[in-house]
Amino acid sequence: MLLPKKTKFRKAFRGSPKGKAHRGSRLSFGDWGIQALEAGQLTSRQIEAARKAIRHYTERGGKLWIRIFPDKPISKKPAEIRMGGGKSPVDHYAAVIKPARILFEISGVTEEVAKEALTRASAKLPMKVQIIKK
Repeated sequence: MLLPKKTKFRKAFRGSPKGKAHRGSRLSFGDWGIQALEAGQLTSRQIEAARKAIRHYTERGGKLWIRIFPDKPISKKPAEIRMGGGKSPVDHYAAVIKPARILFEISGVTEEVAKEALTRASAKLPMKVQIIKK
């Protein structure tokens, strides 16, 4: 799973993603890609599940680019713990996604294979996405 080696701050504020993504909103490497249509967060487990789905369907053919990285620490209190007592420890890491952000890119496979692989990967993601072509 993806997680940062080192962070500047151990814990982060929640924040709220406003606006559309301007960075990373166009295909740069591959011929096909998955583009987010709504804001949200992707955990490192969800990114890995989508990556595995693409790799499994393409039978490790072609080239895959992951255009996002989970670098935001997400804190979570254990179940049945009273409120207070400070901020809880880091539970996992997530990538903050804005609308129009490219999540994955793929090339070196046929159109049918690329579409089906990206469709299967989009089923693993918790947000609305679209498949785009260069």
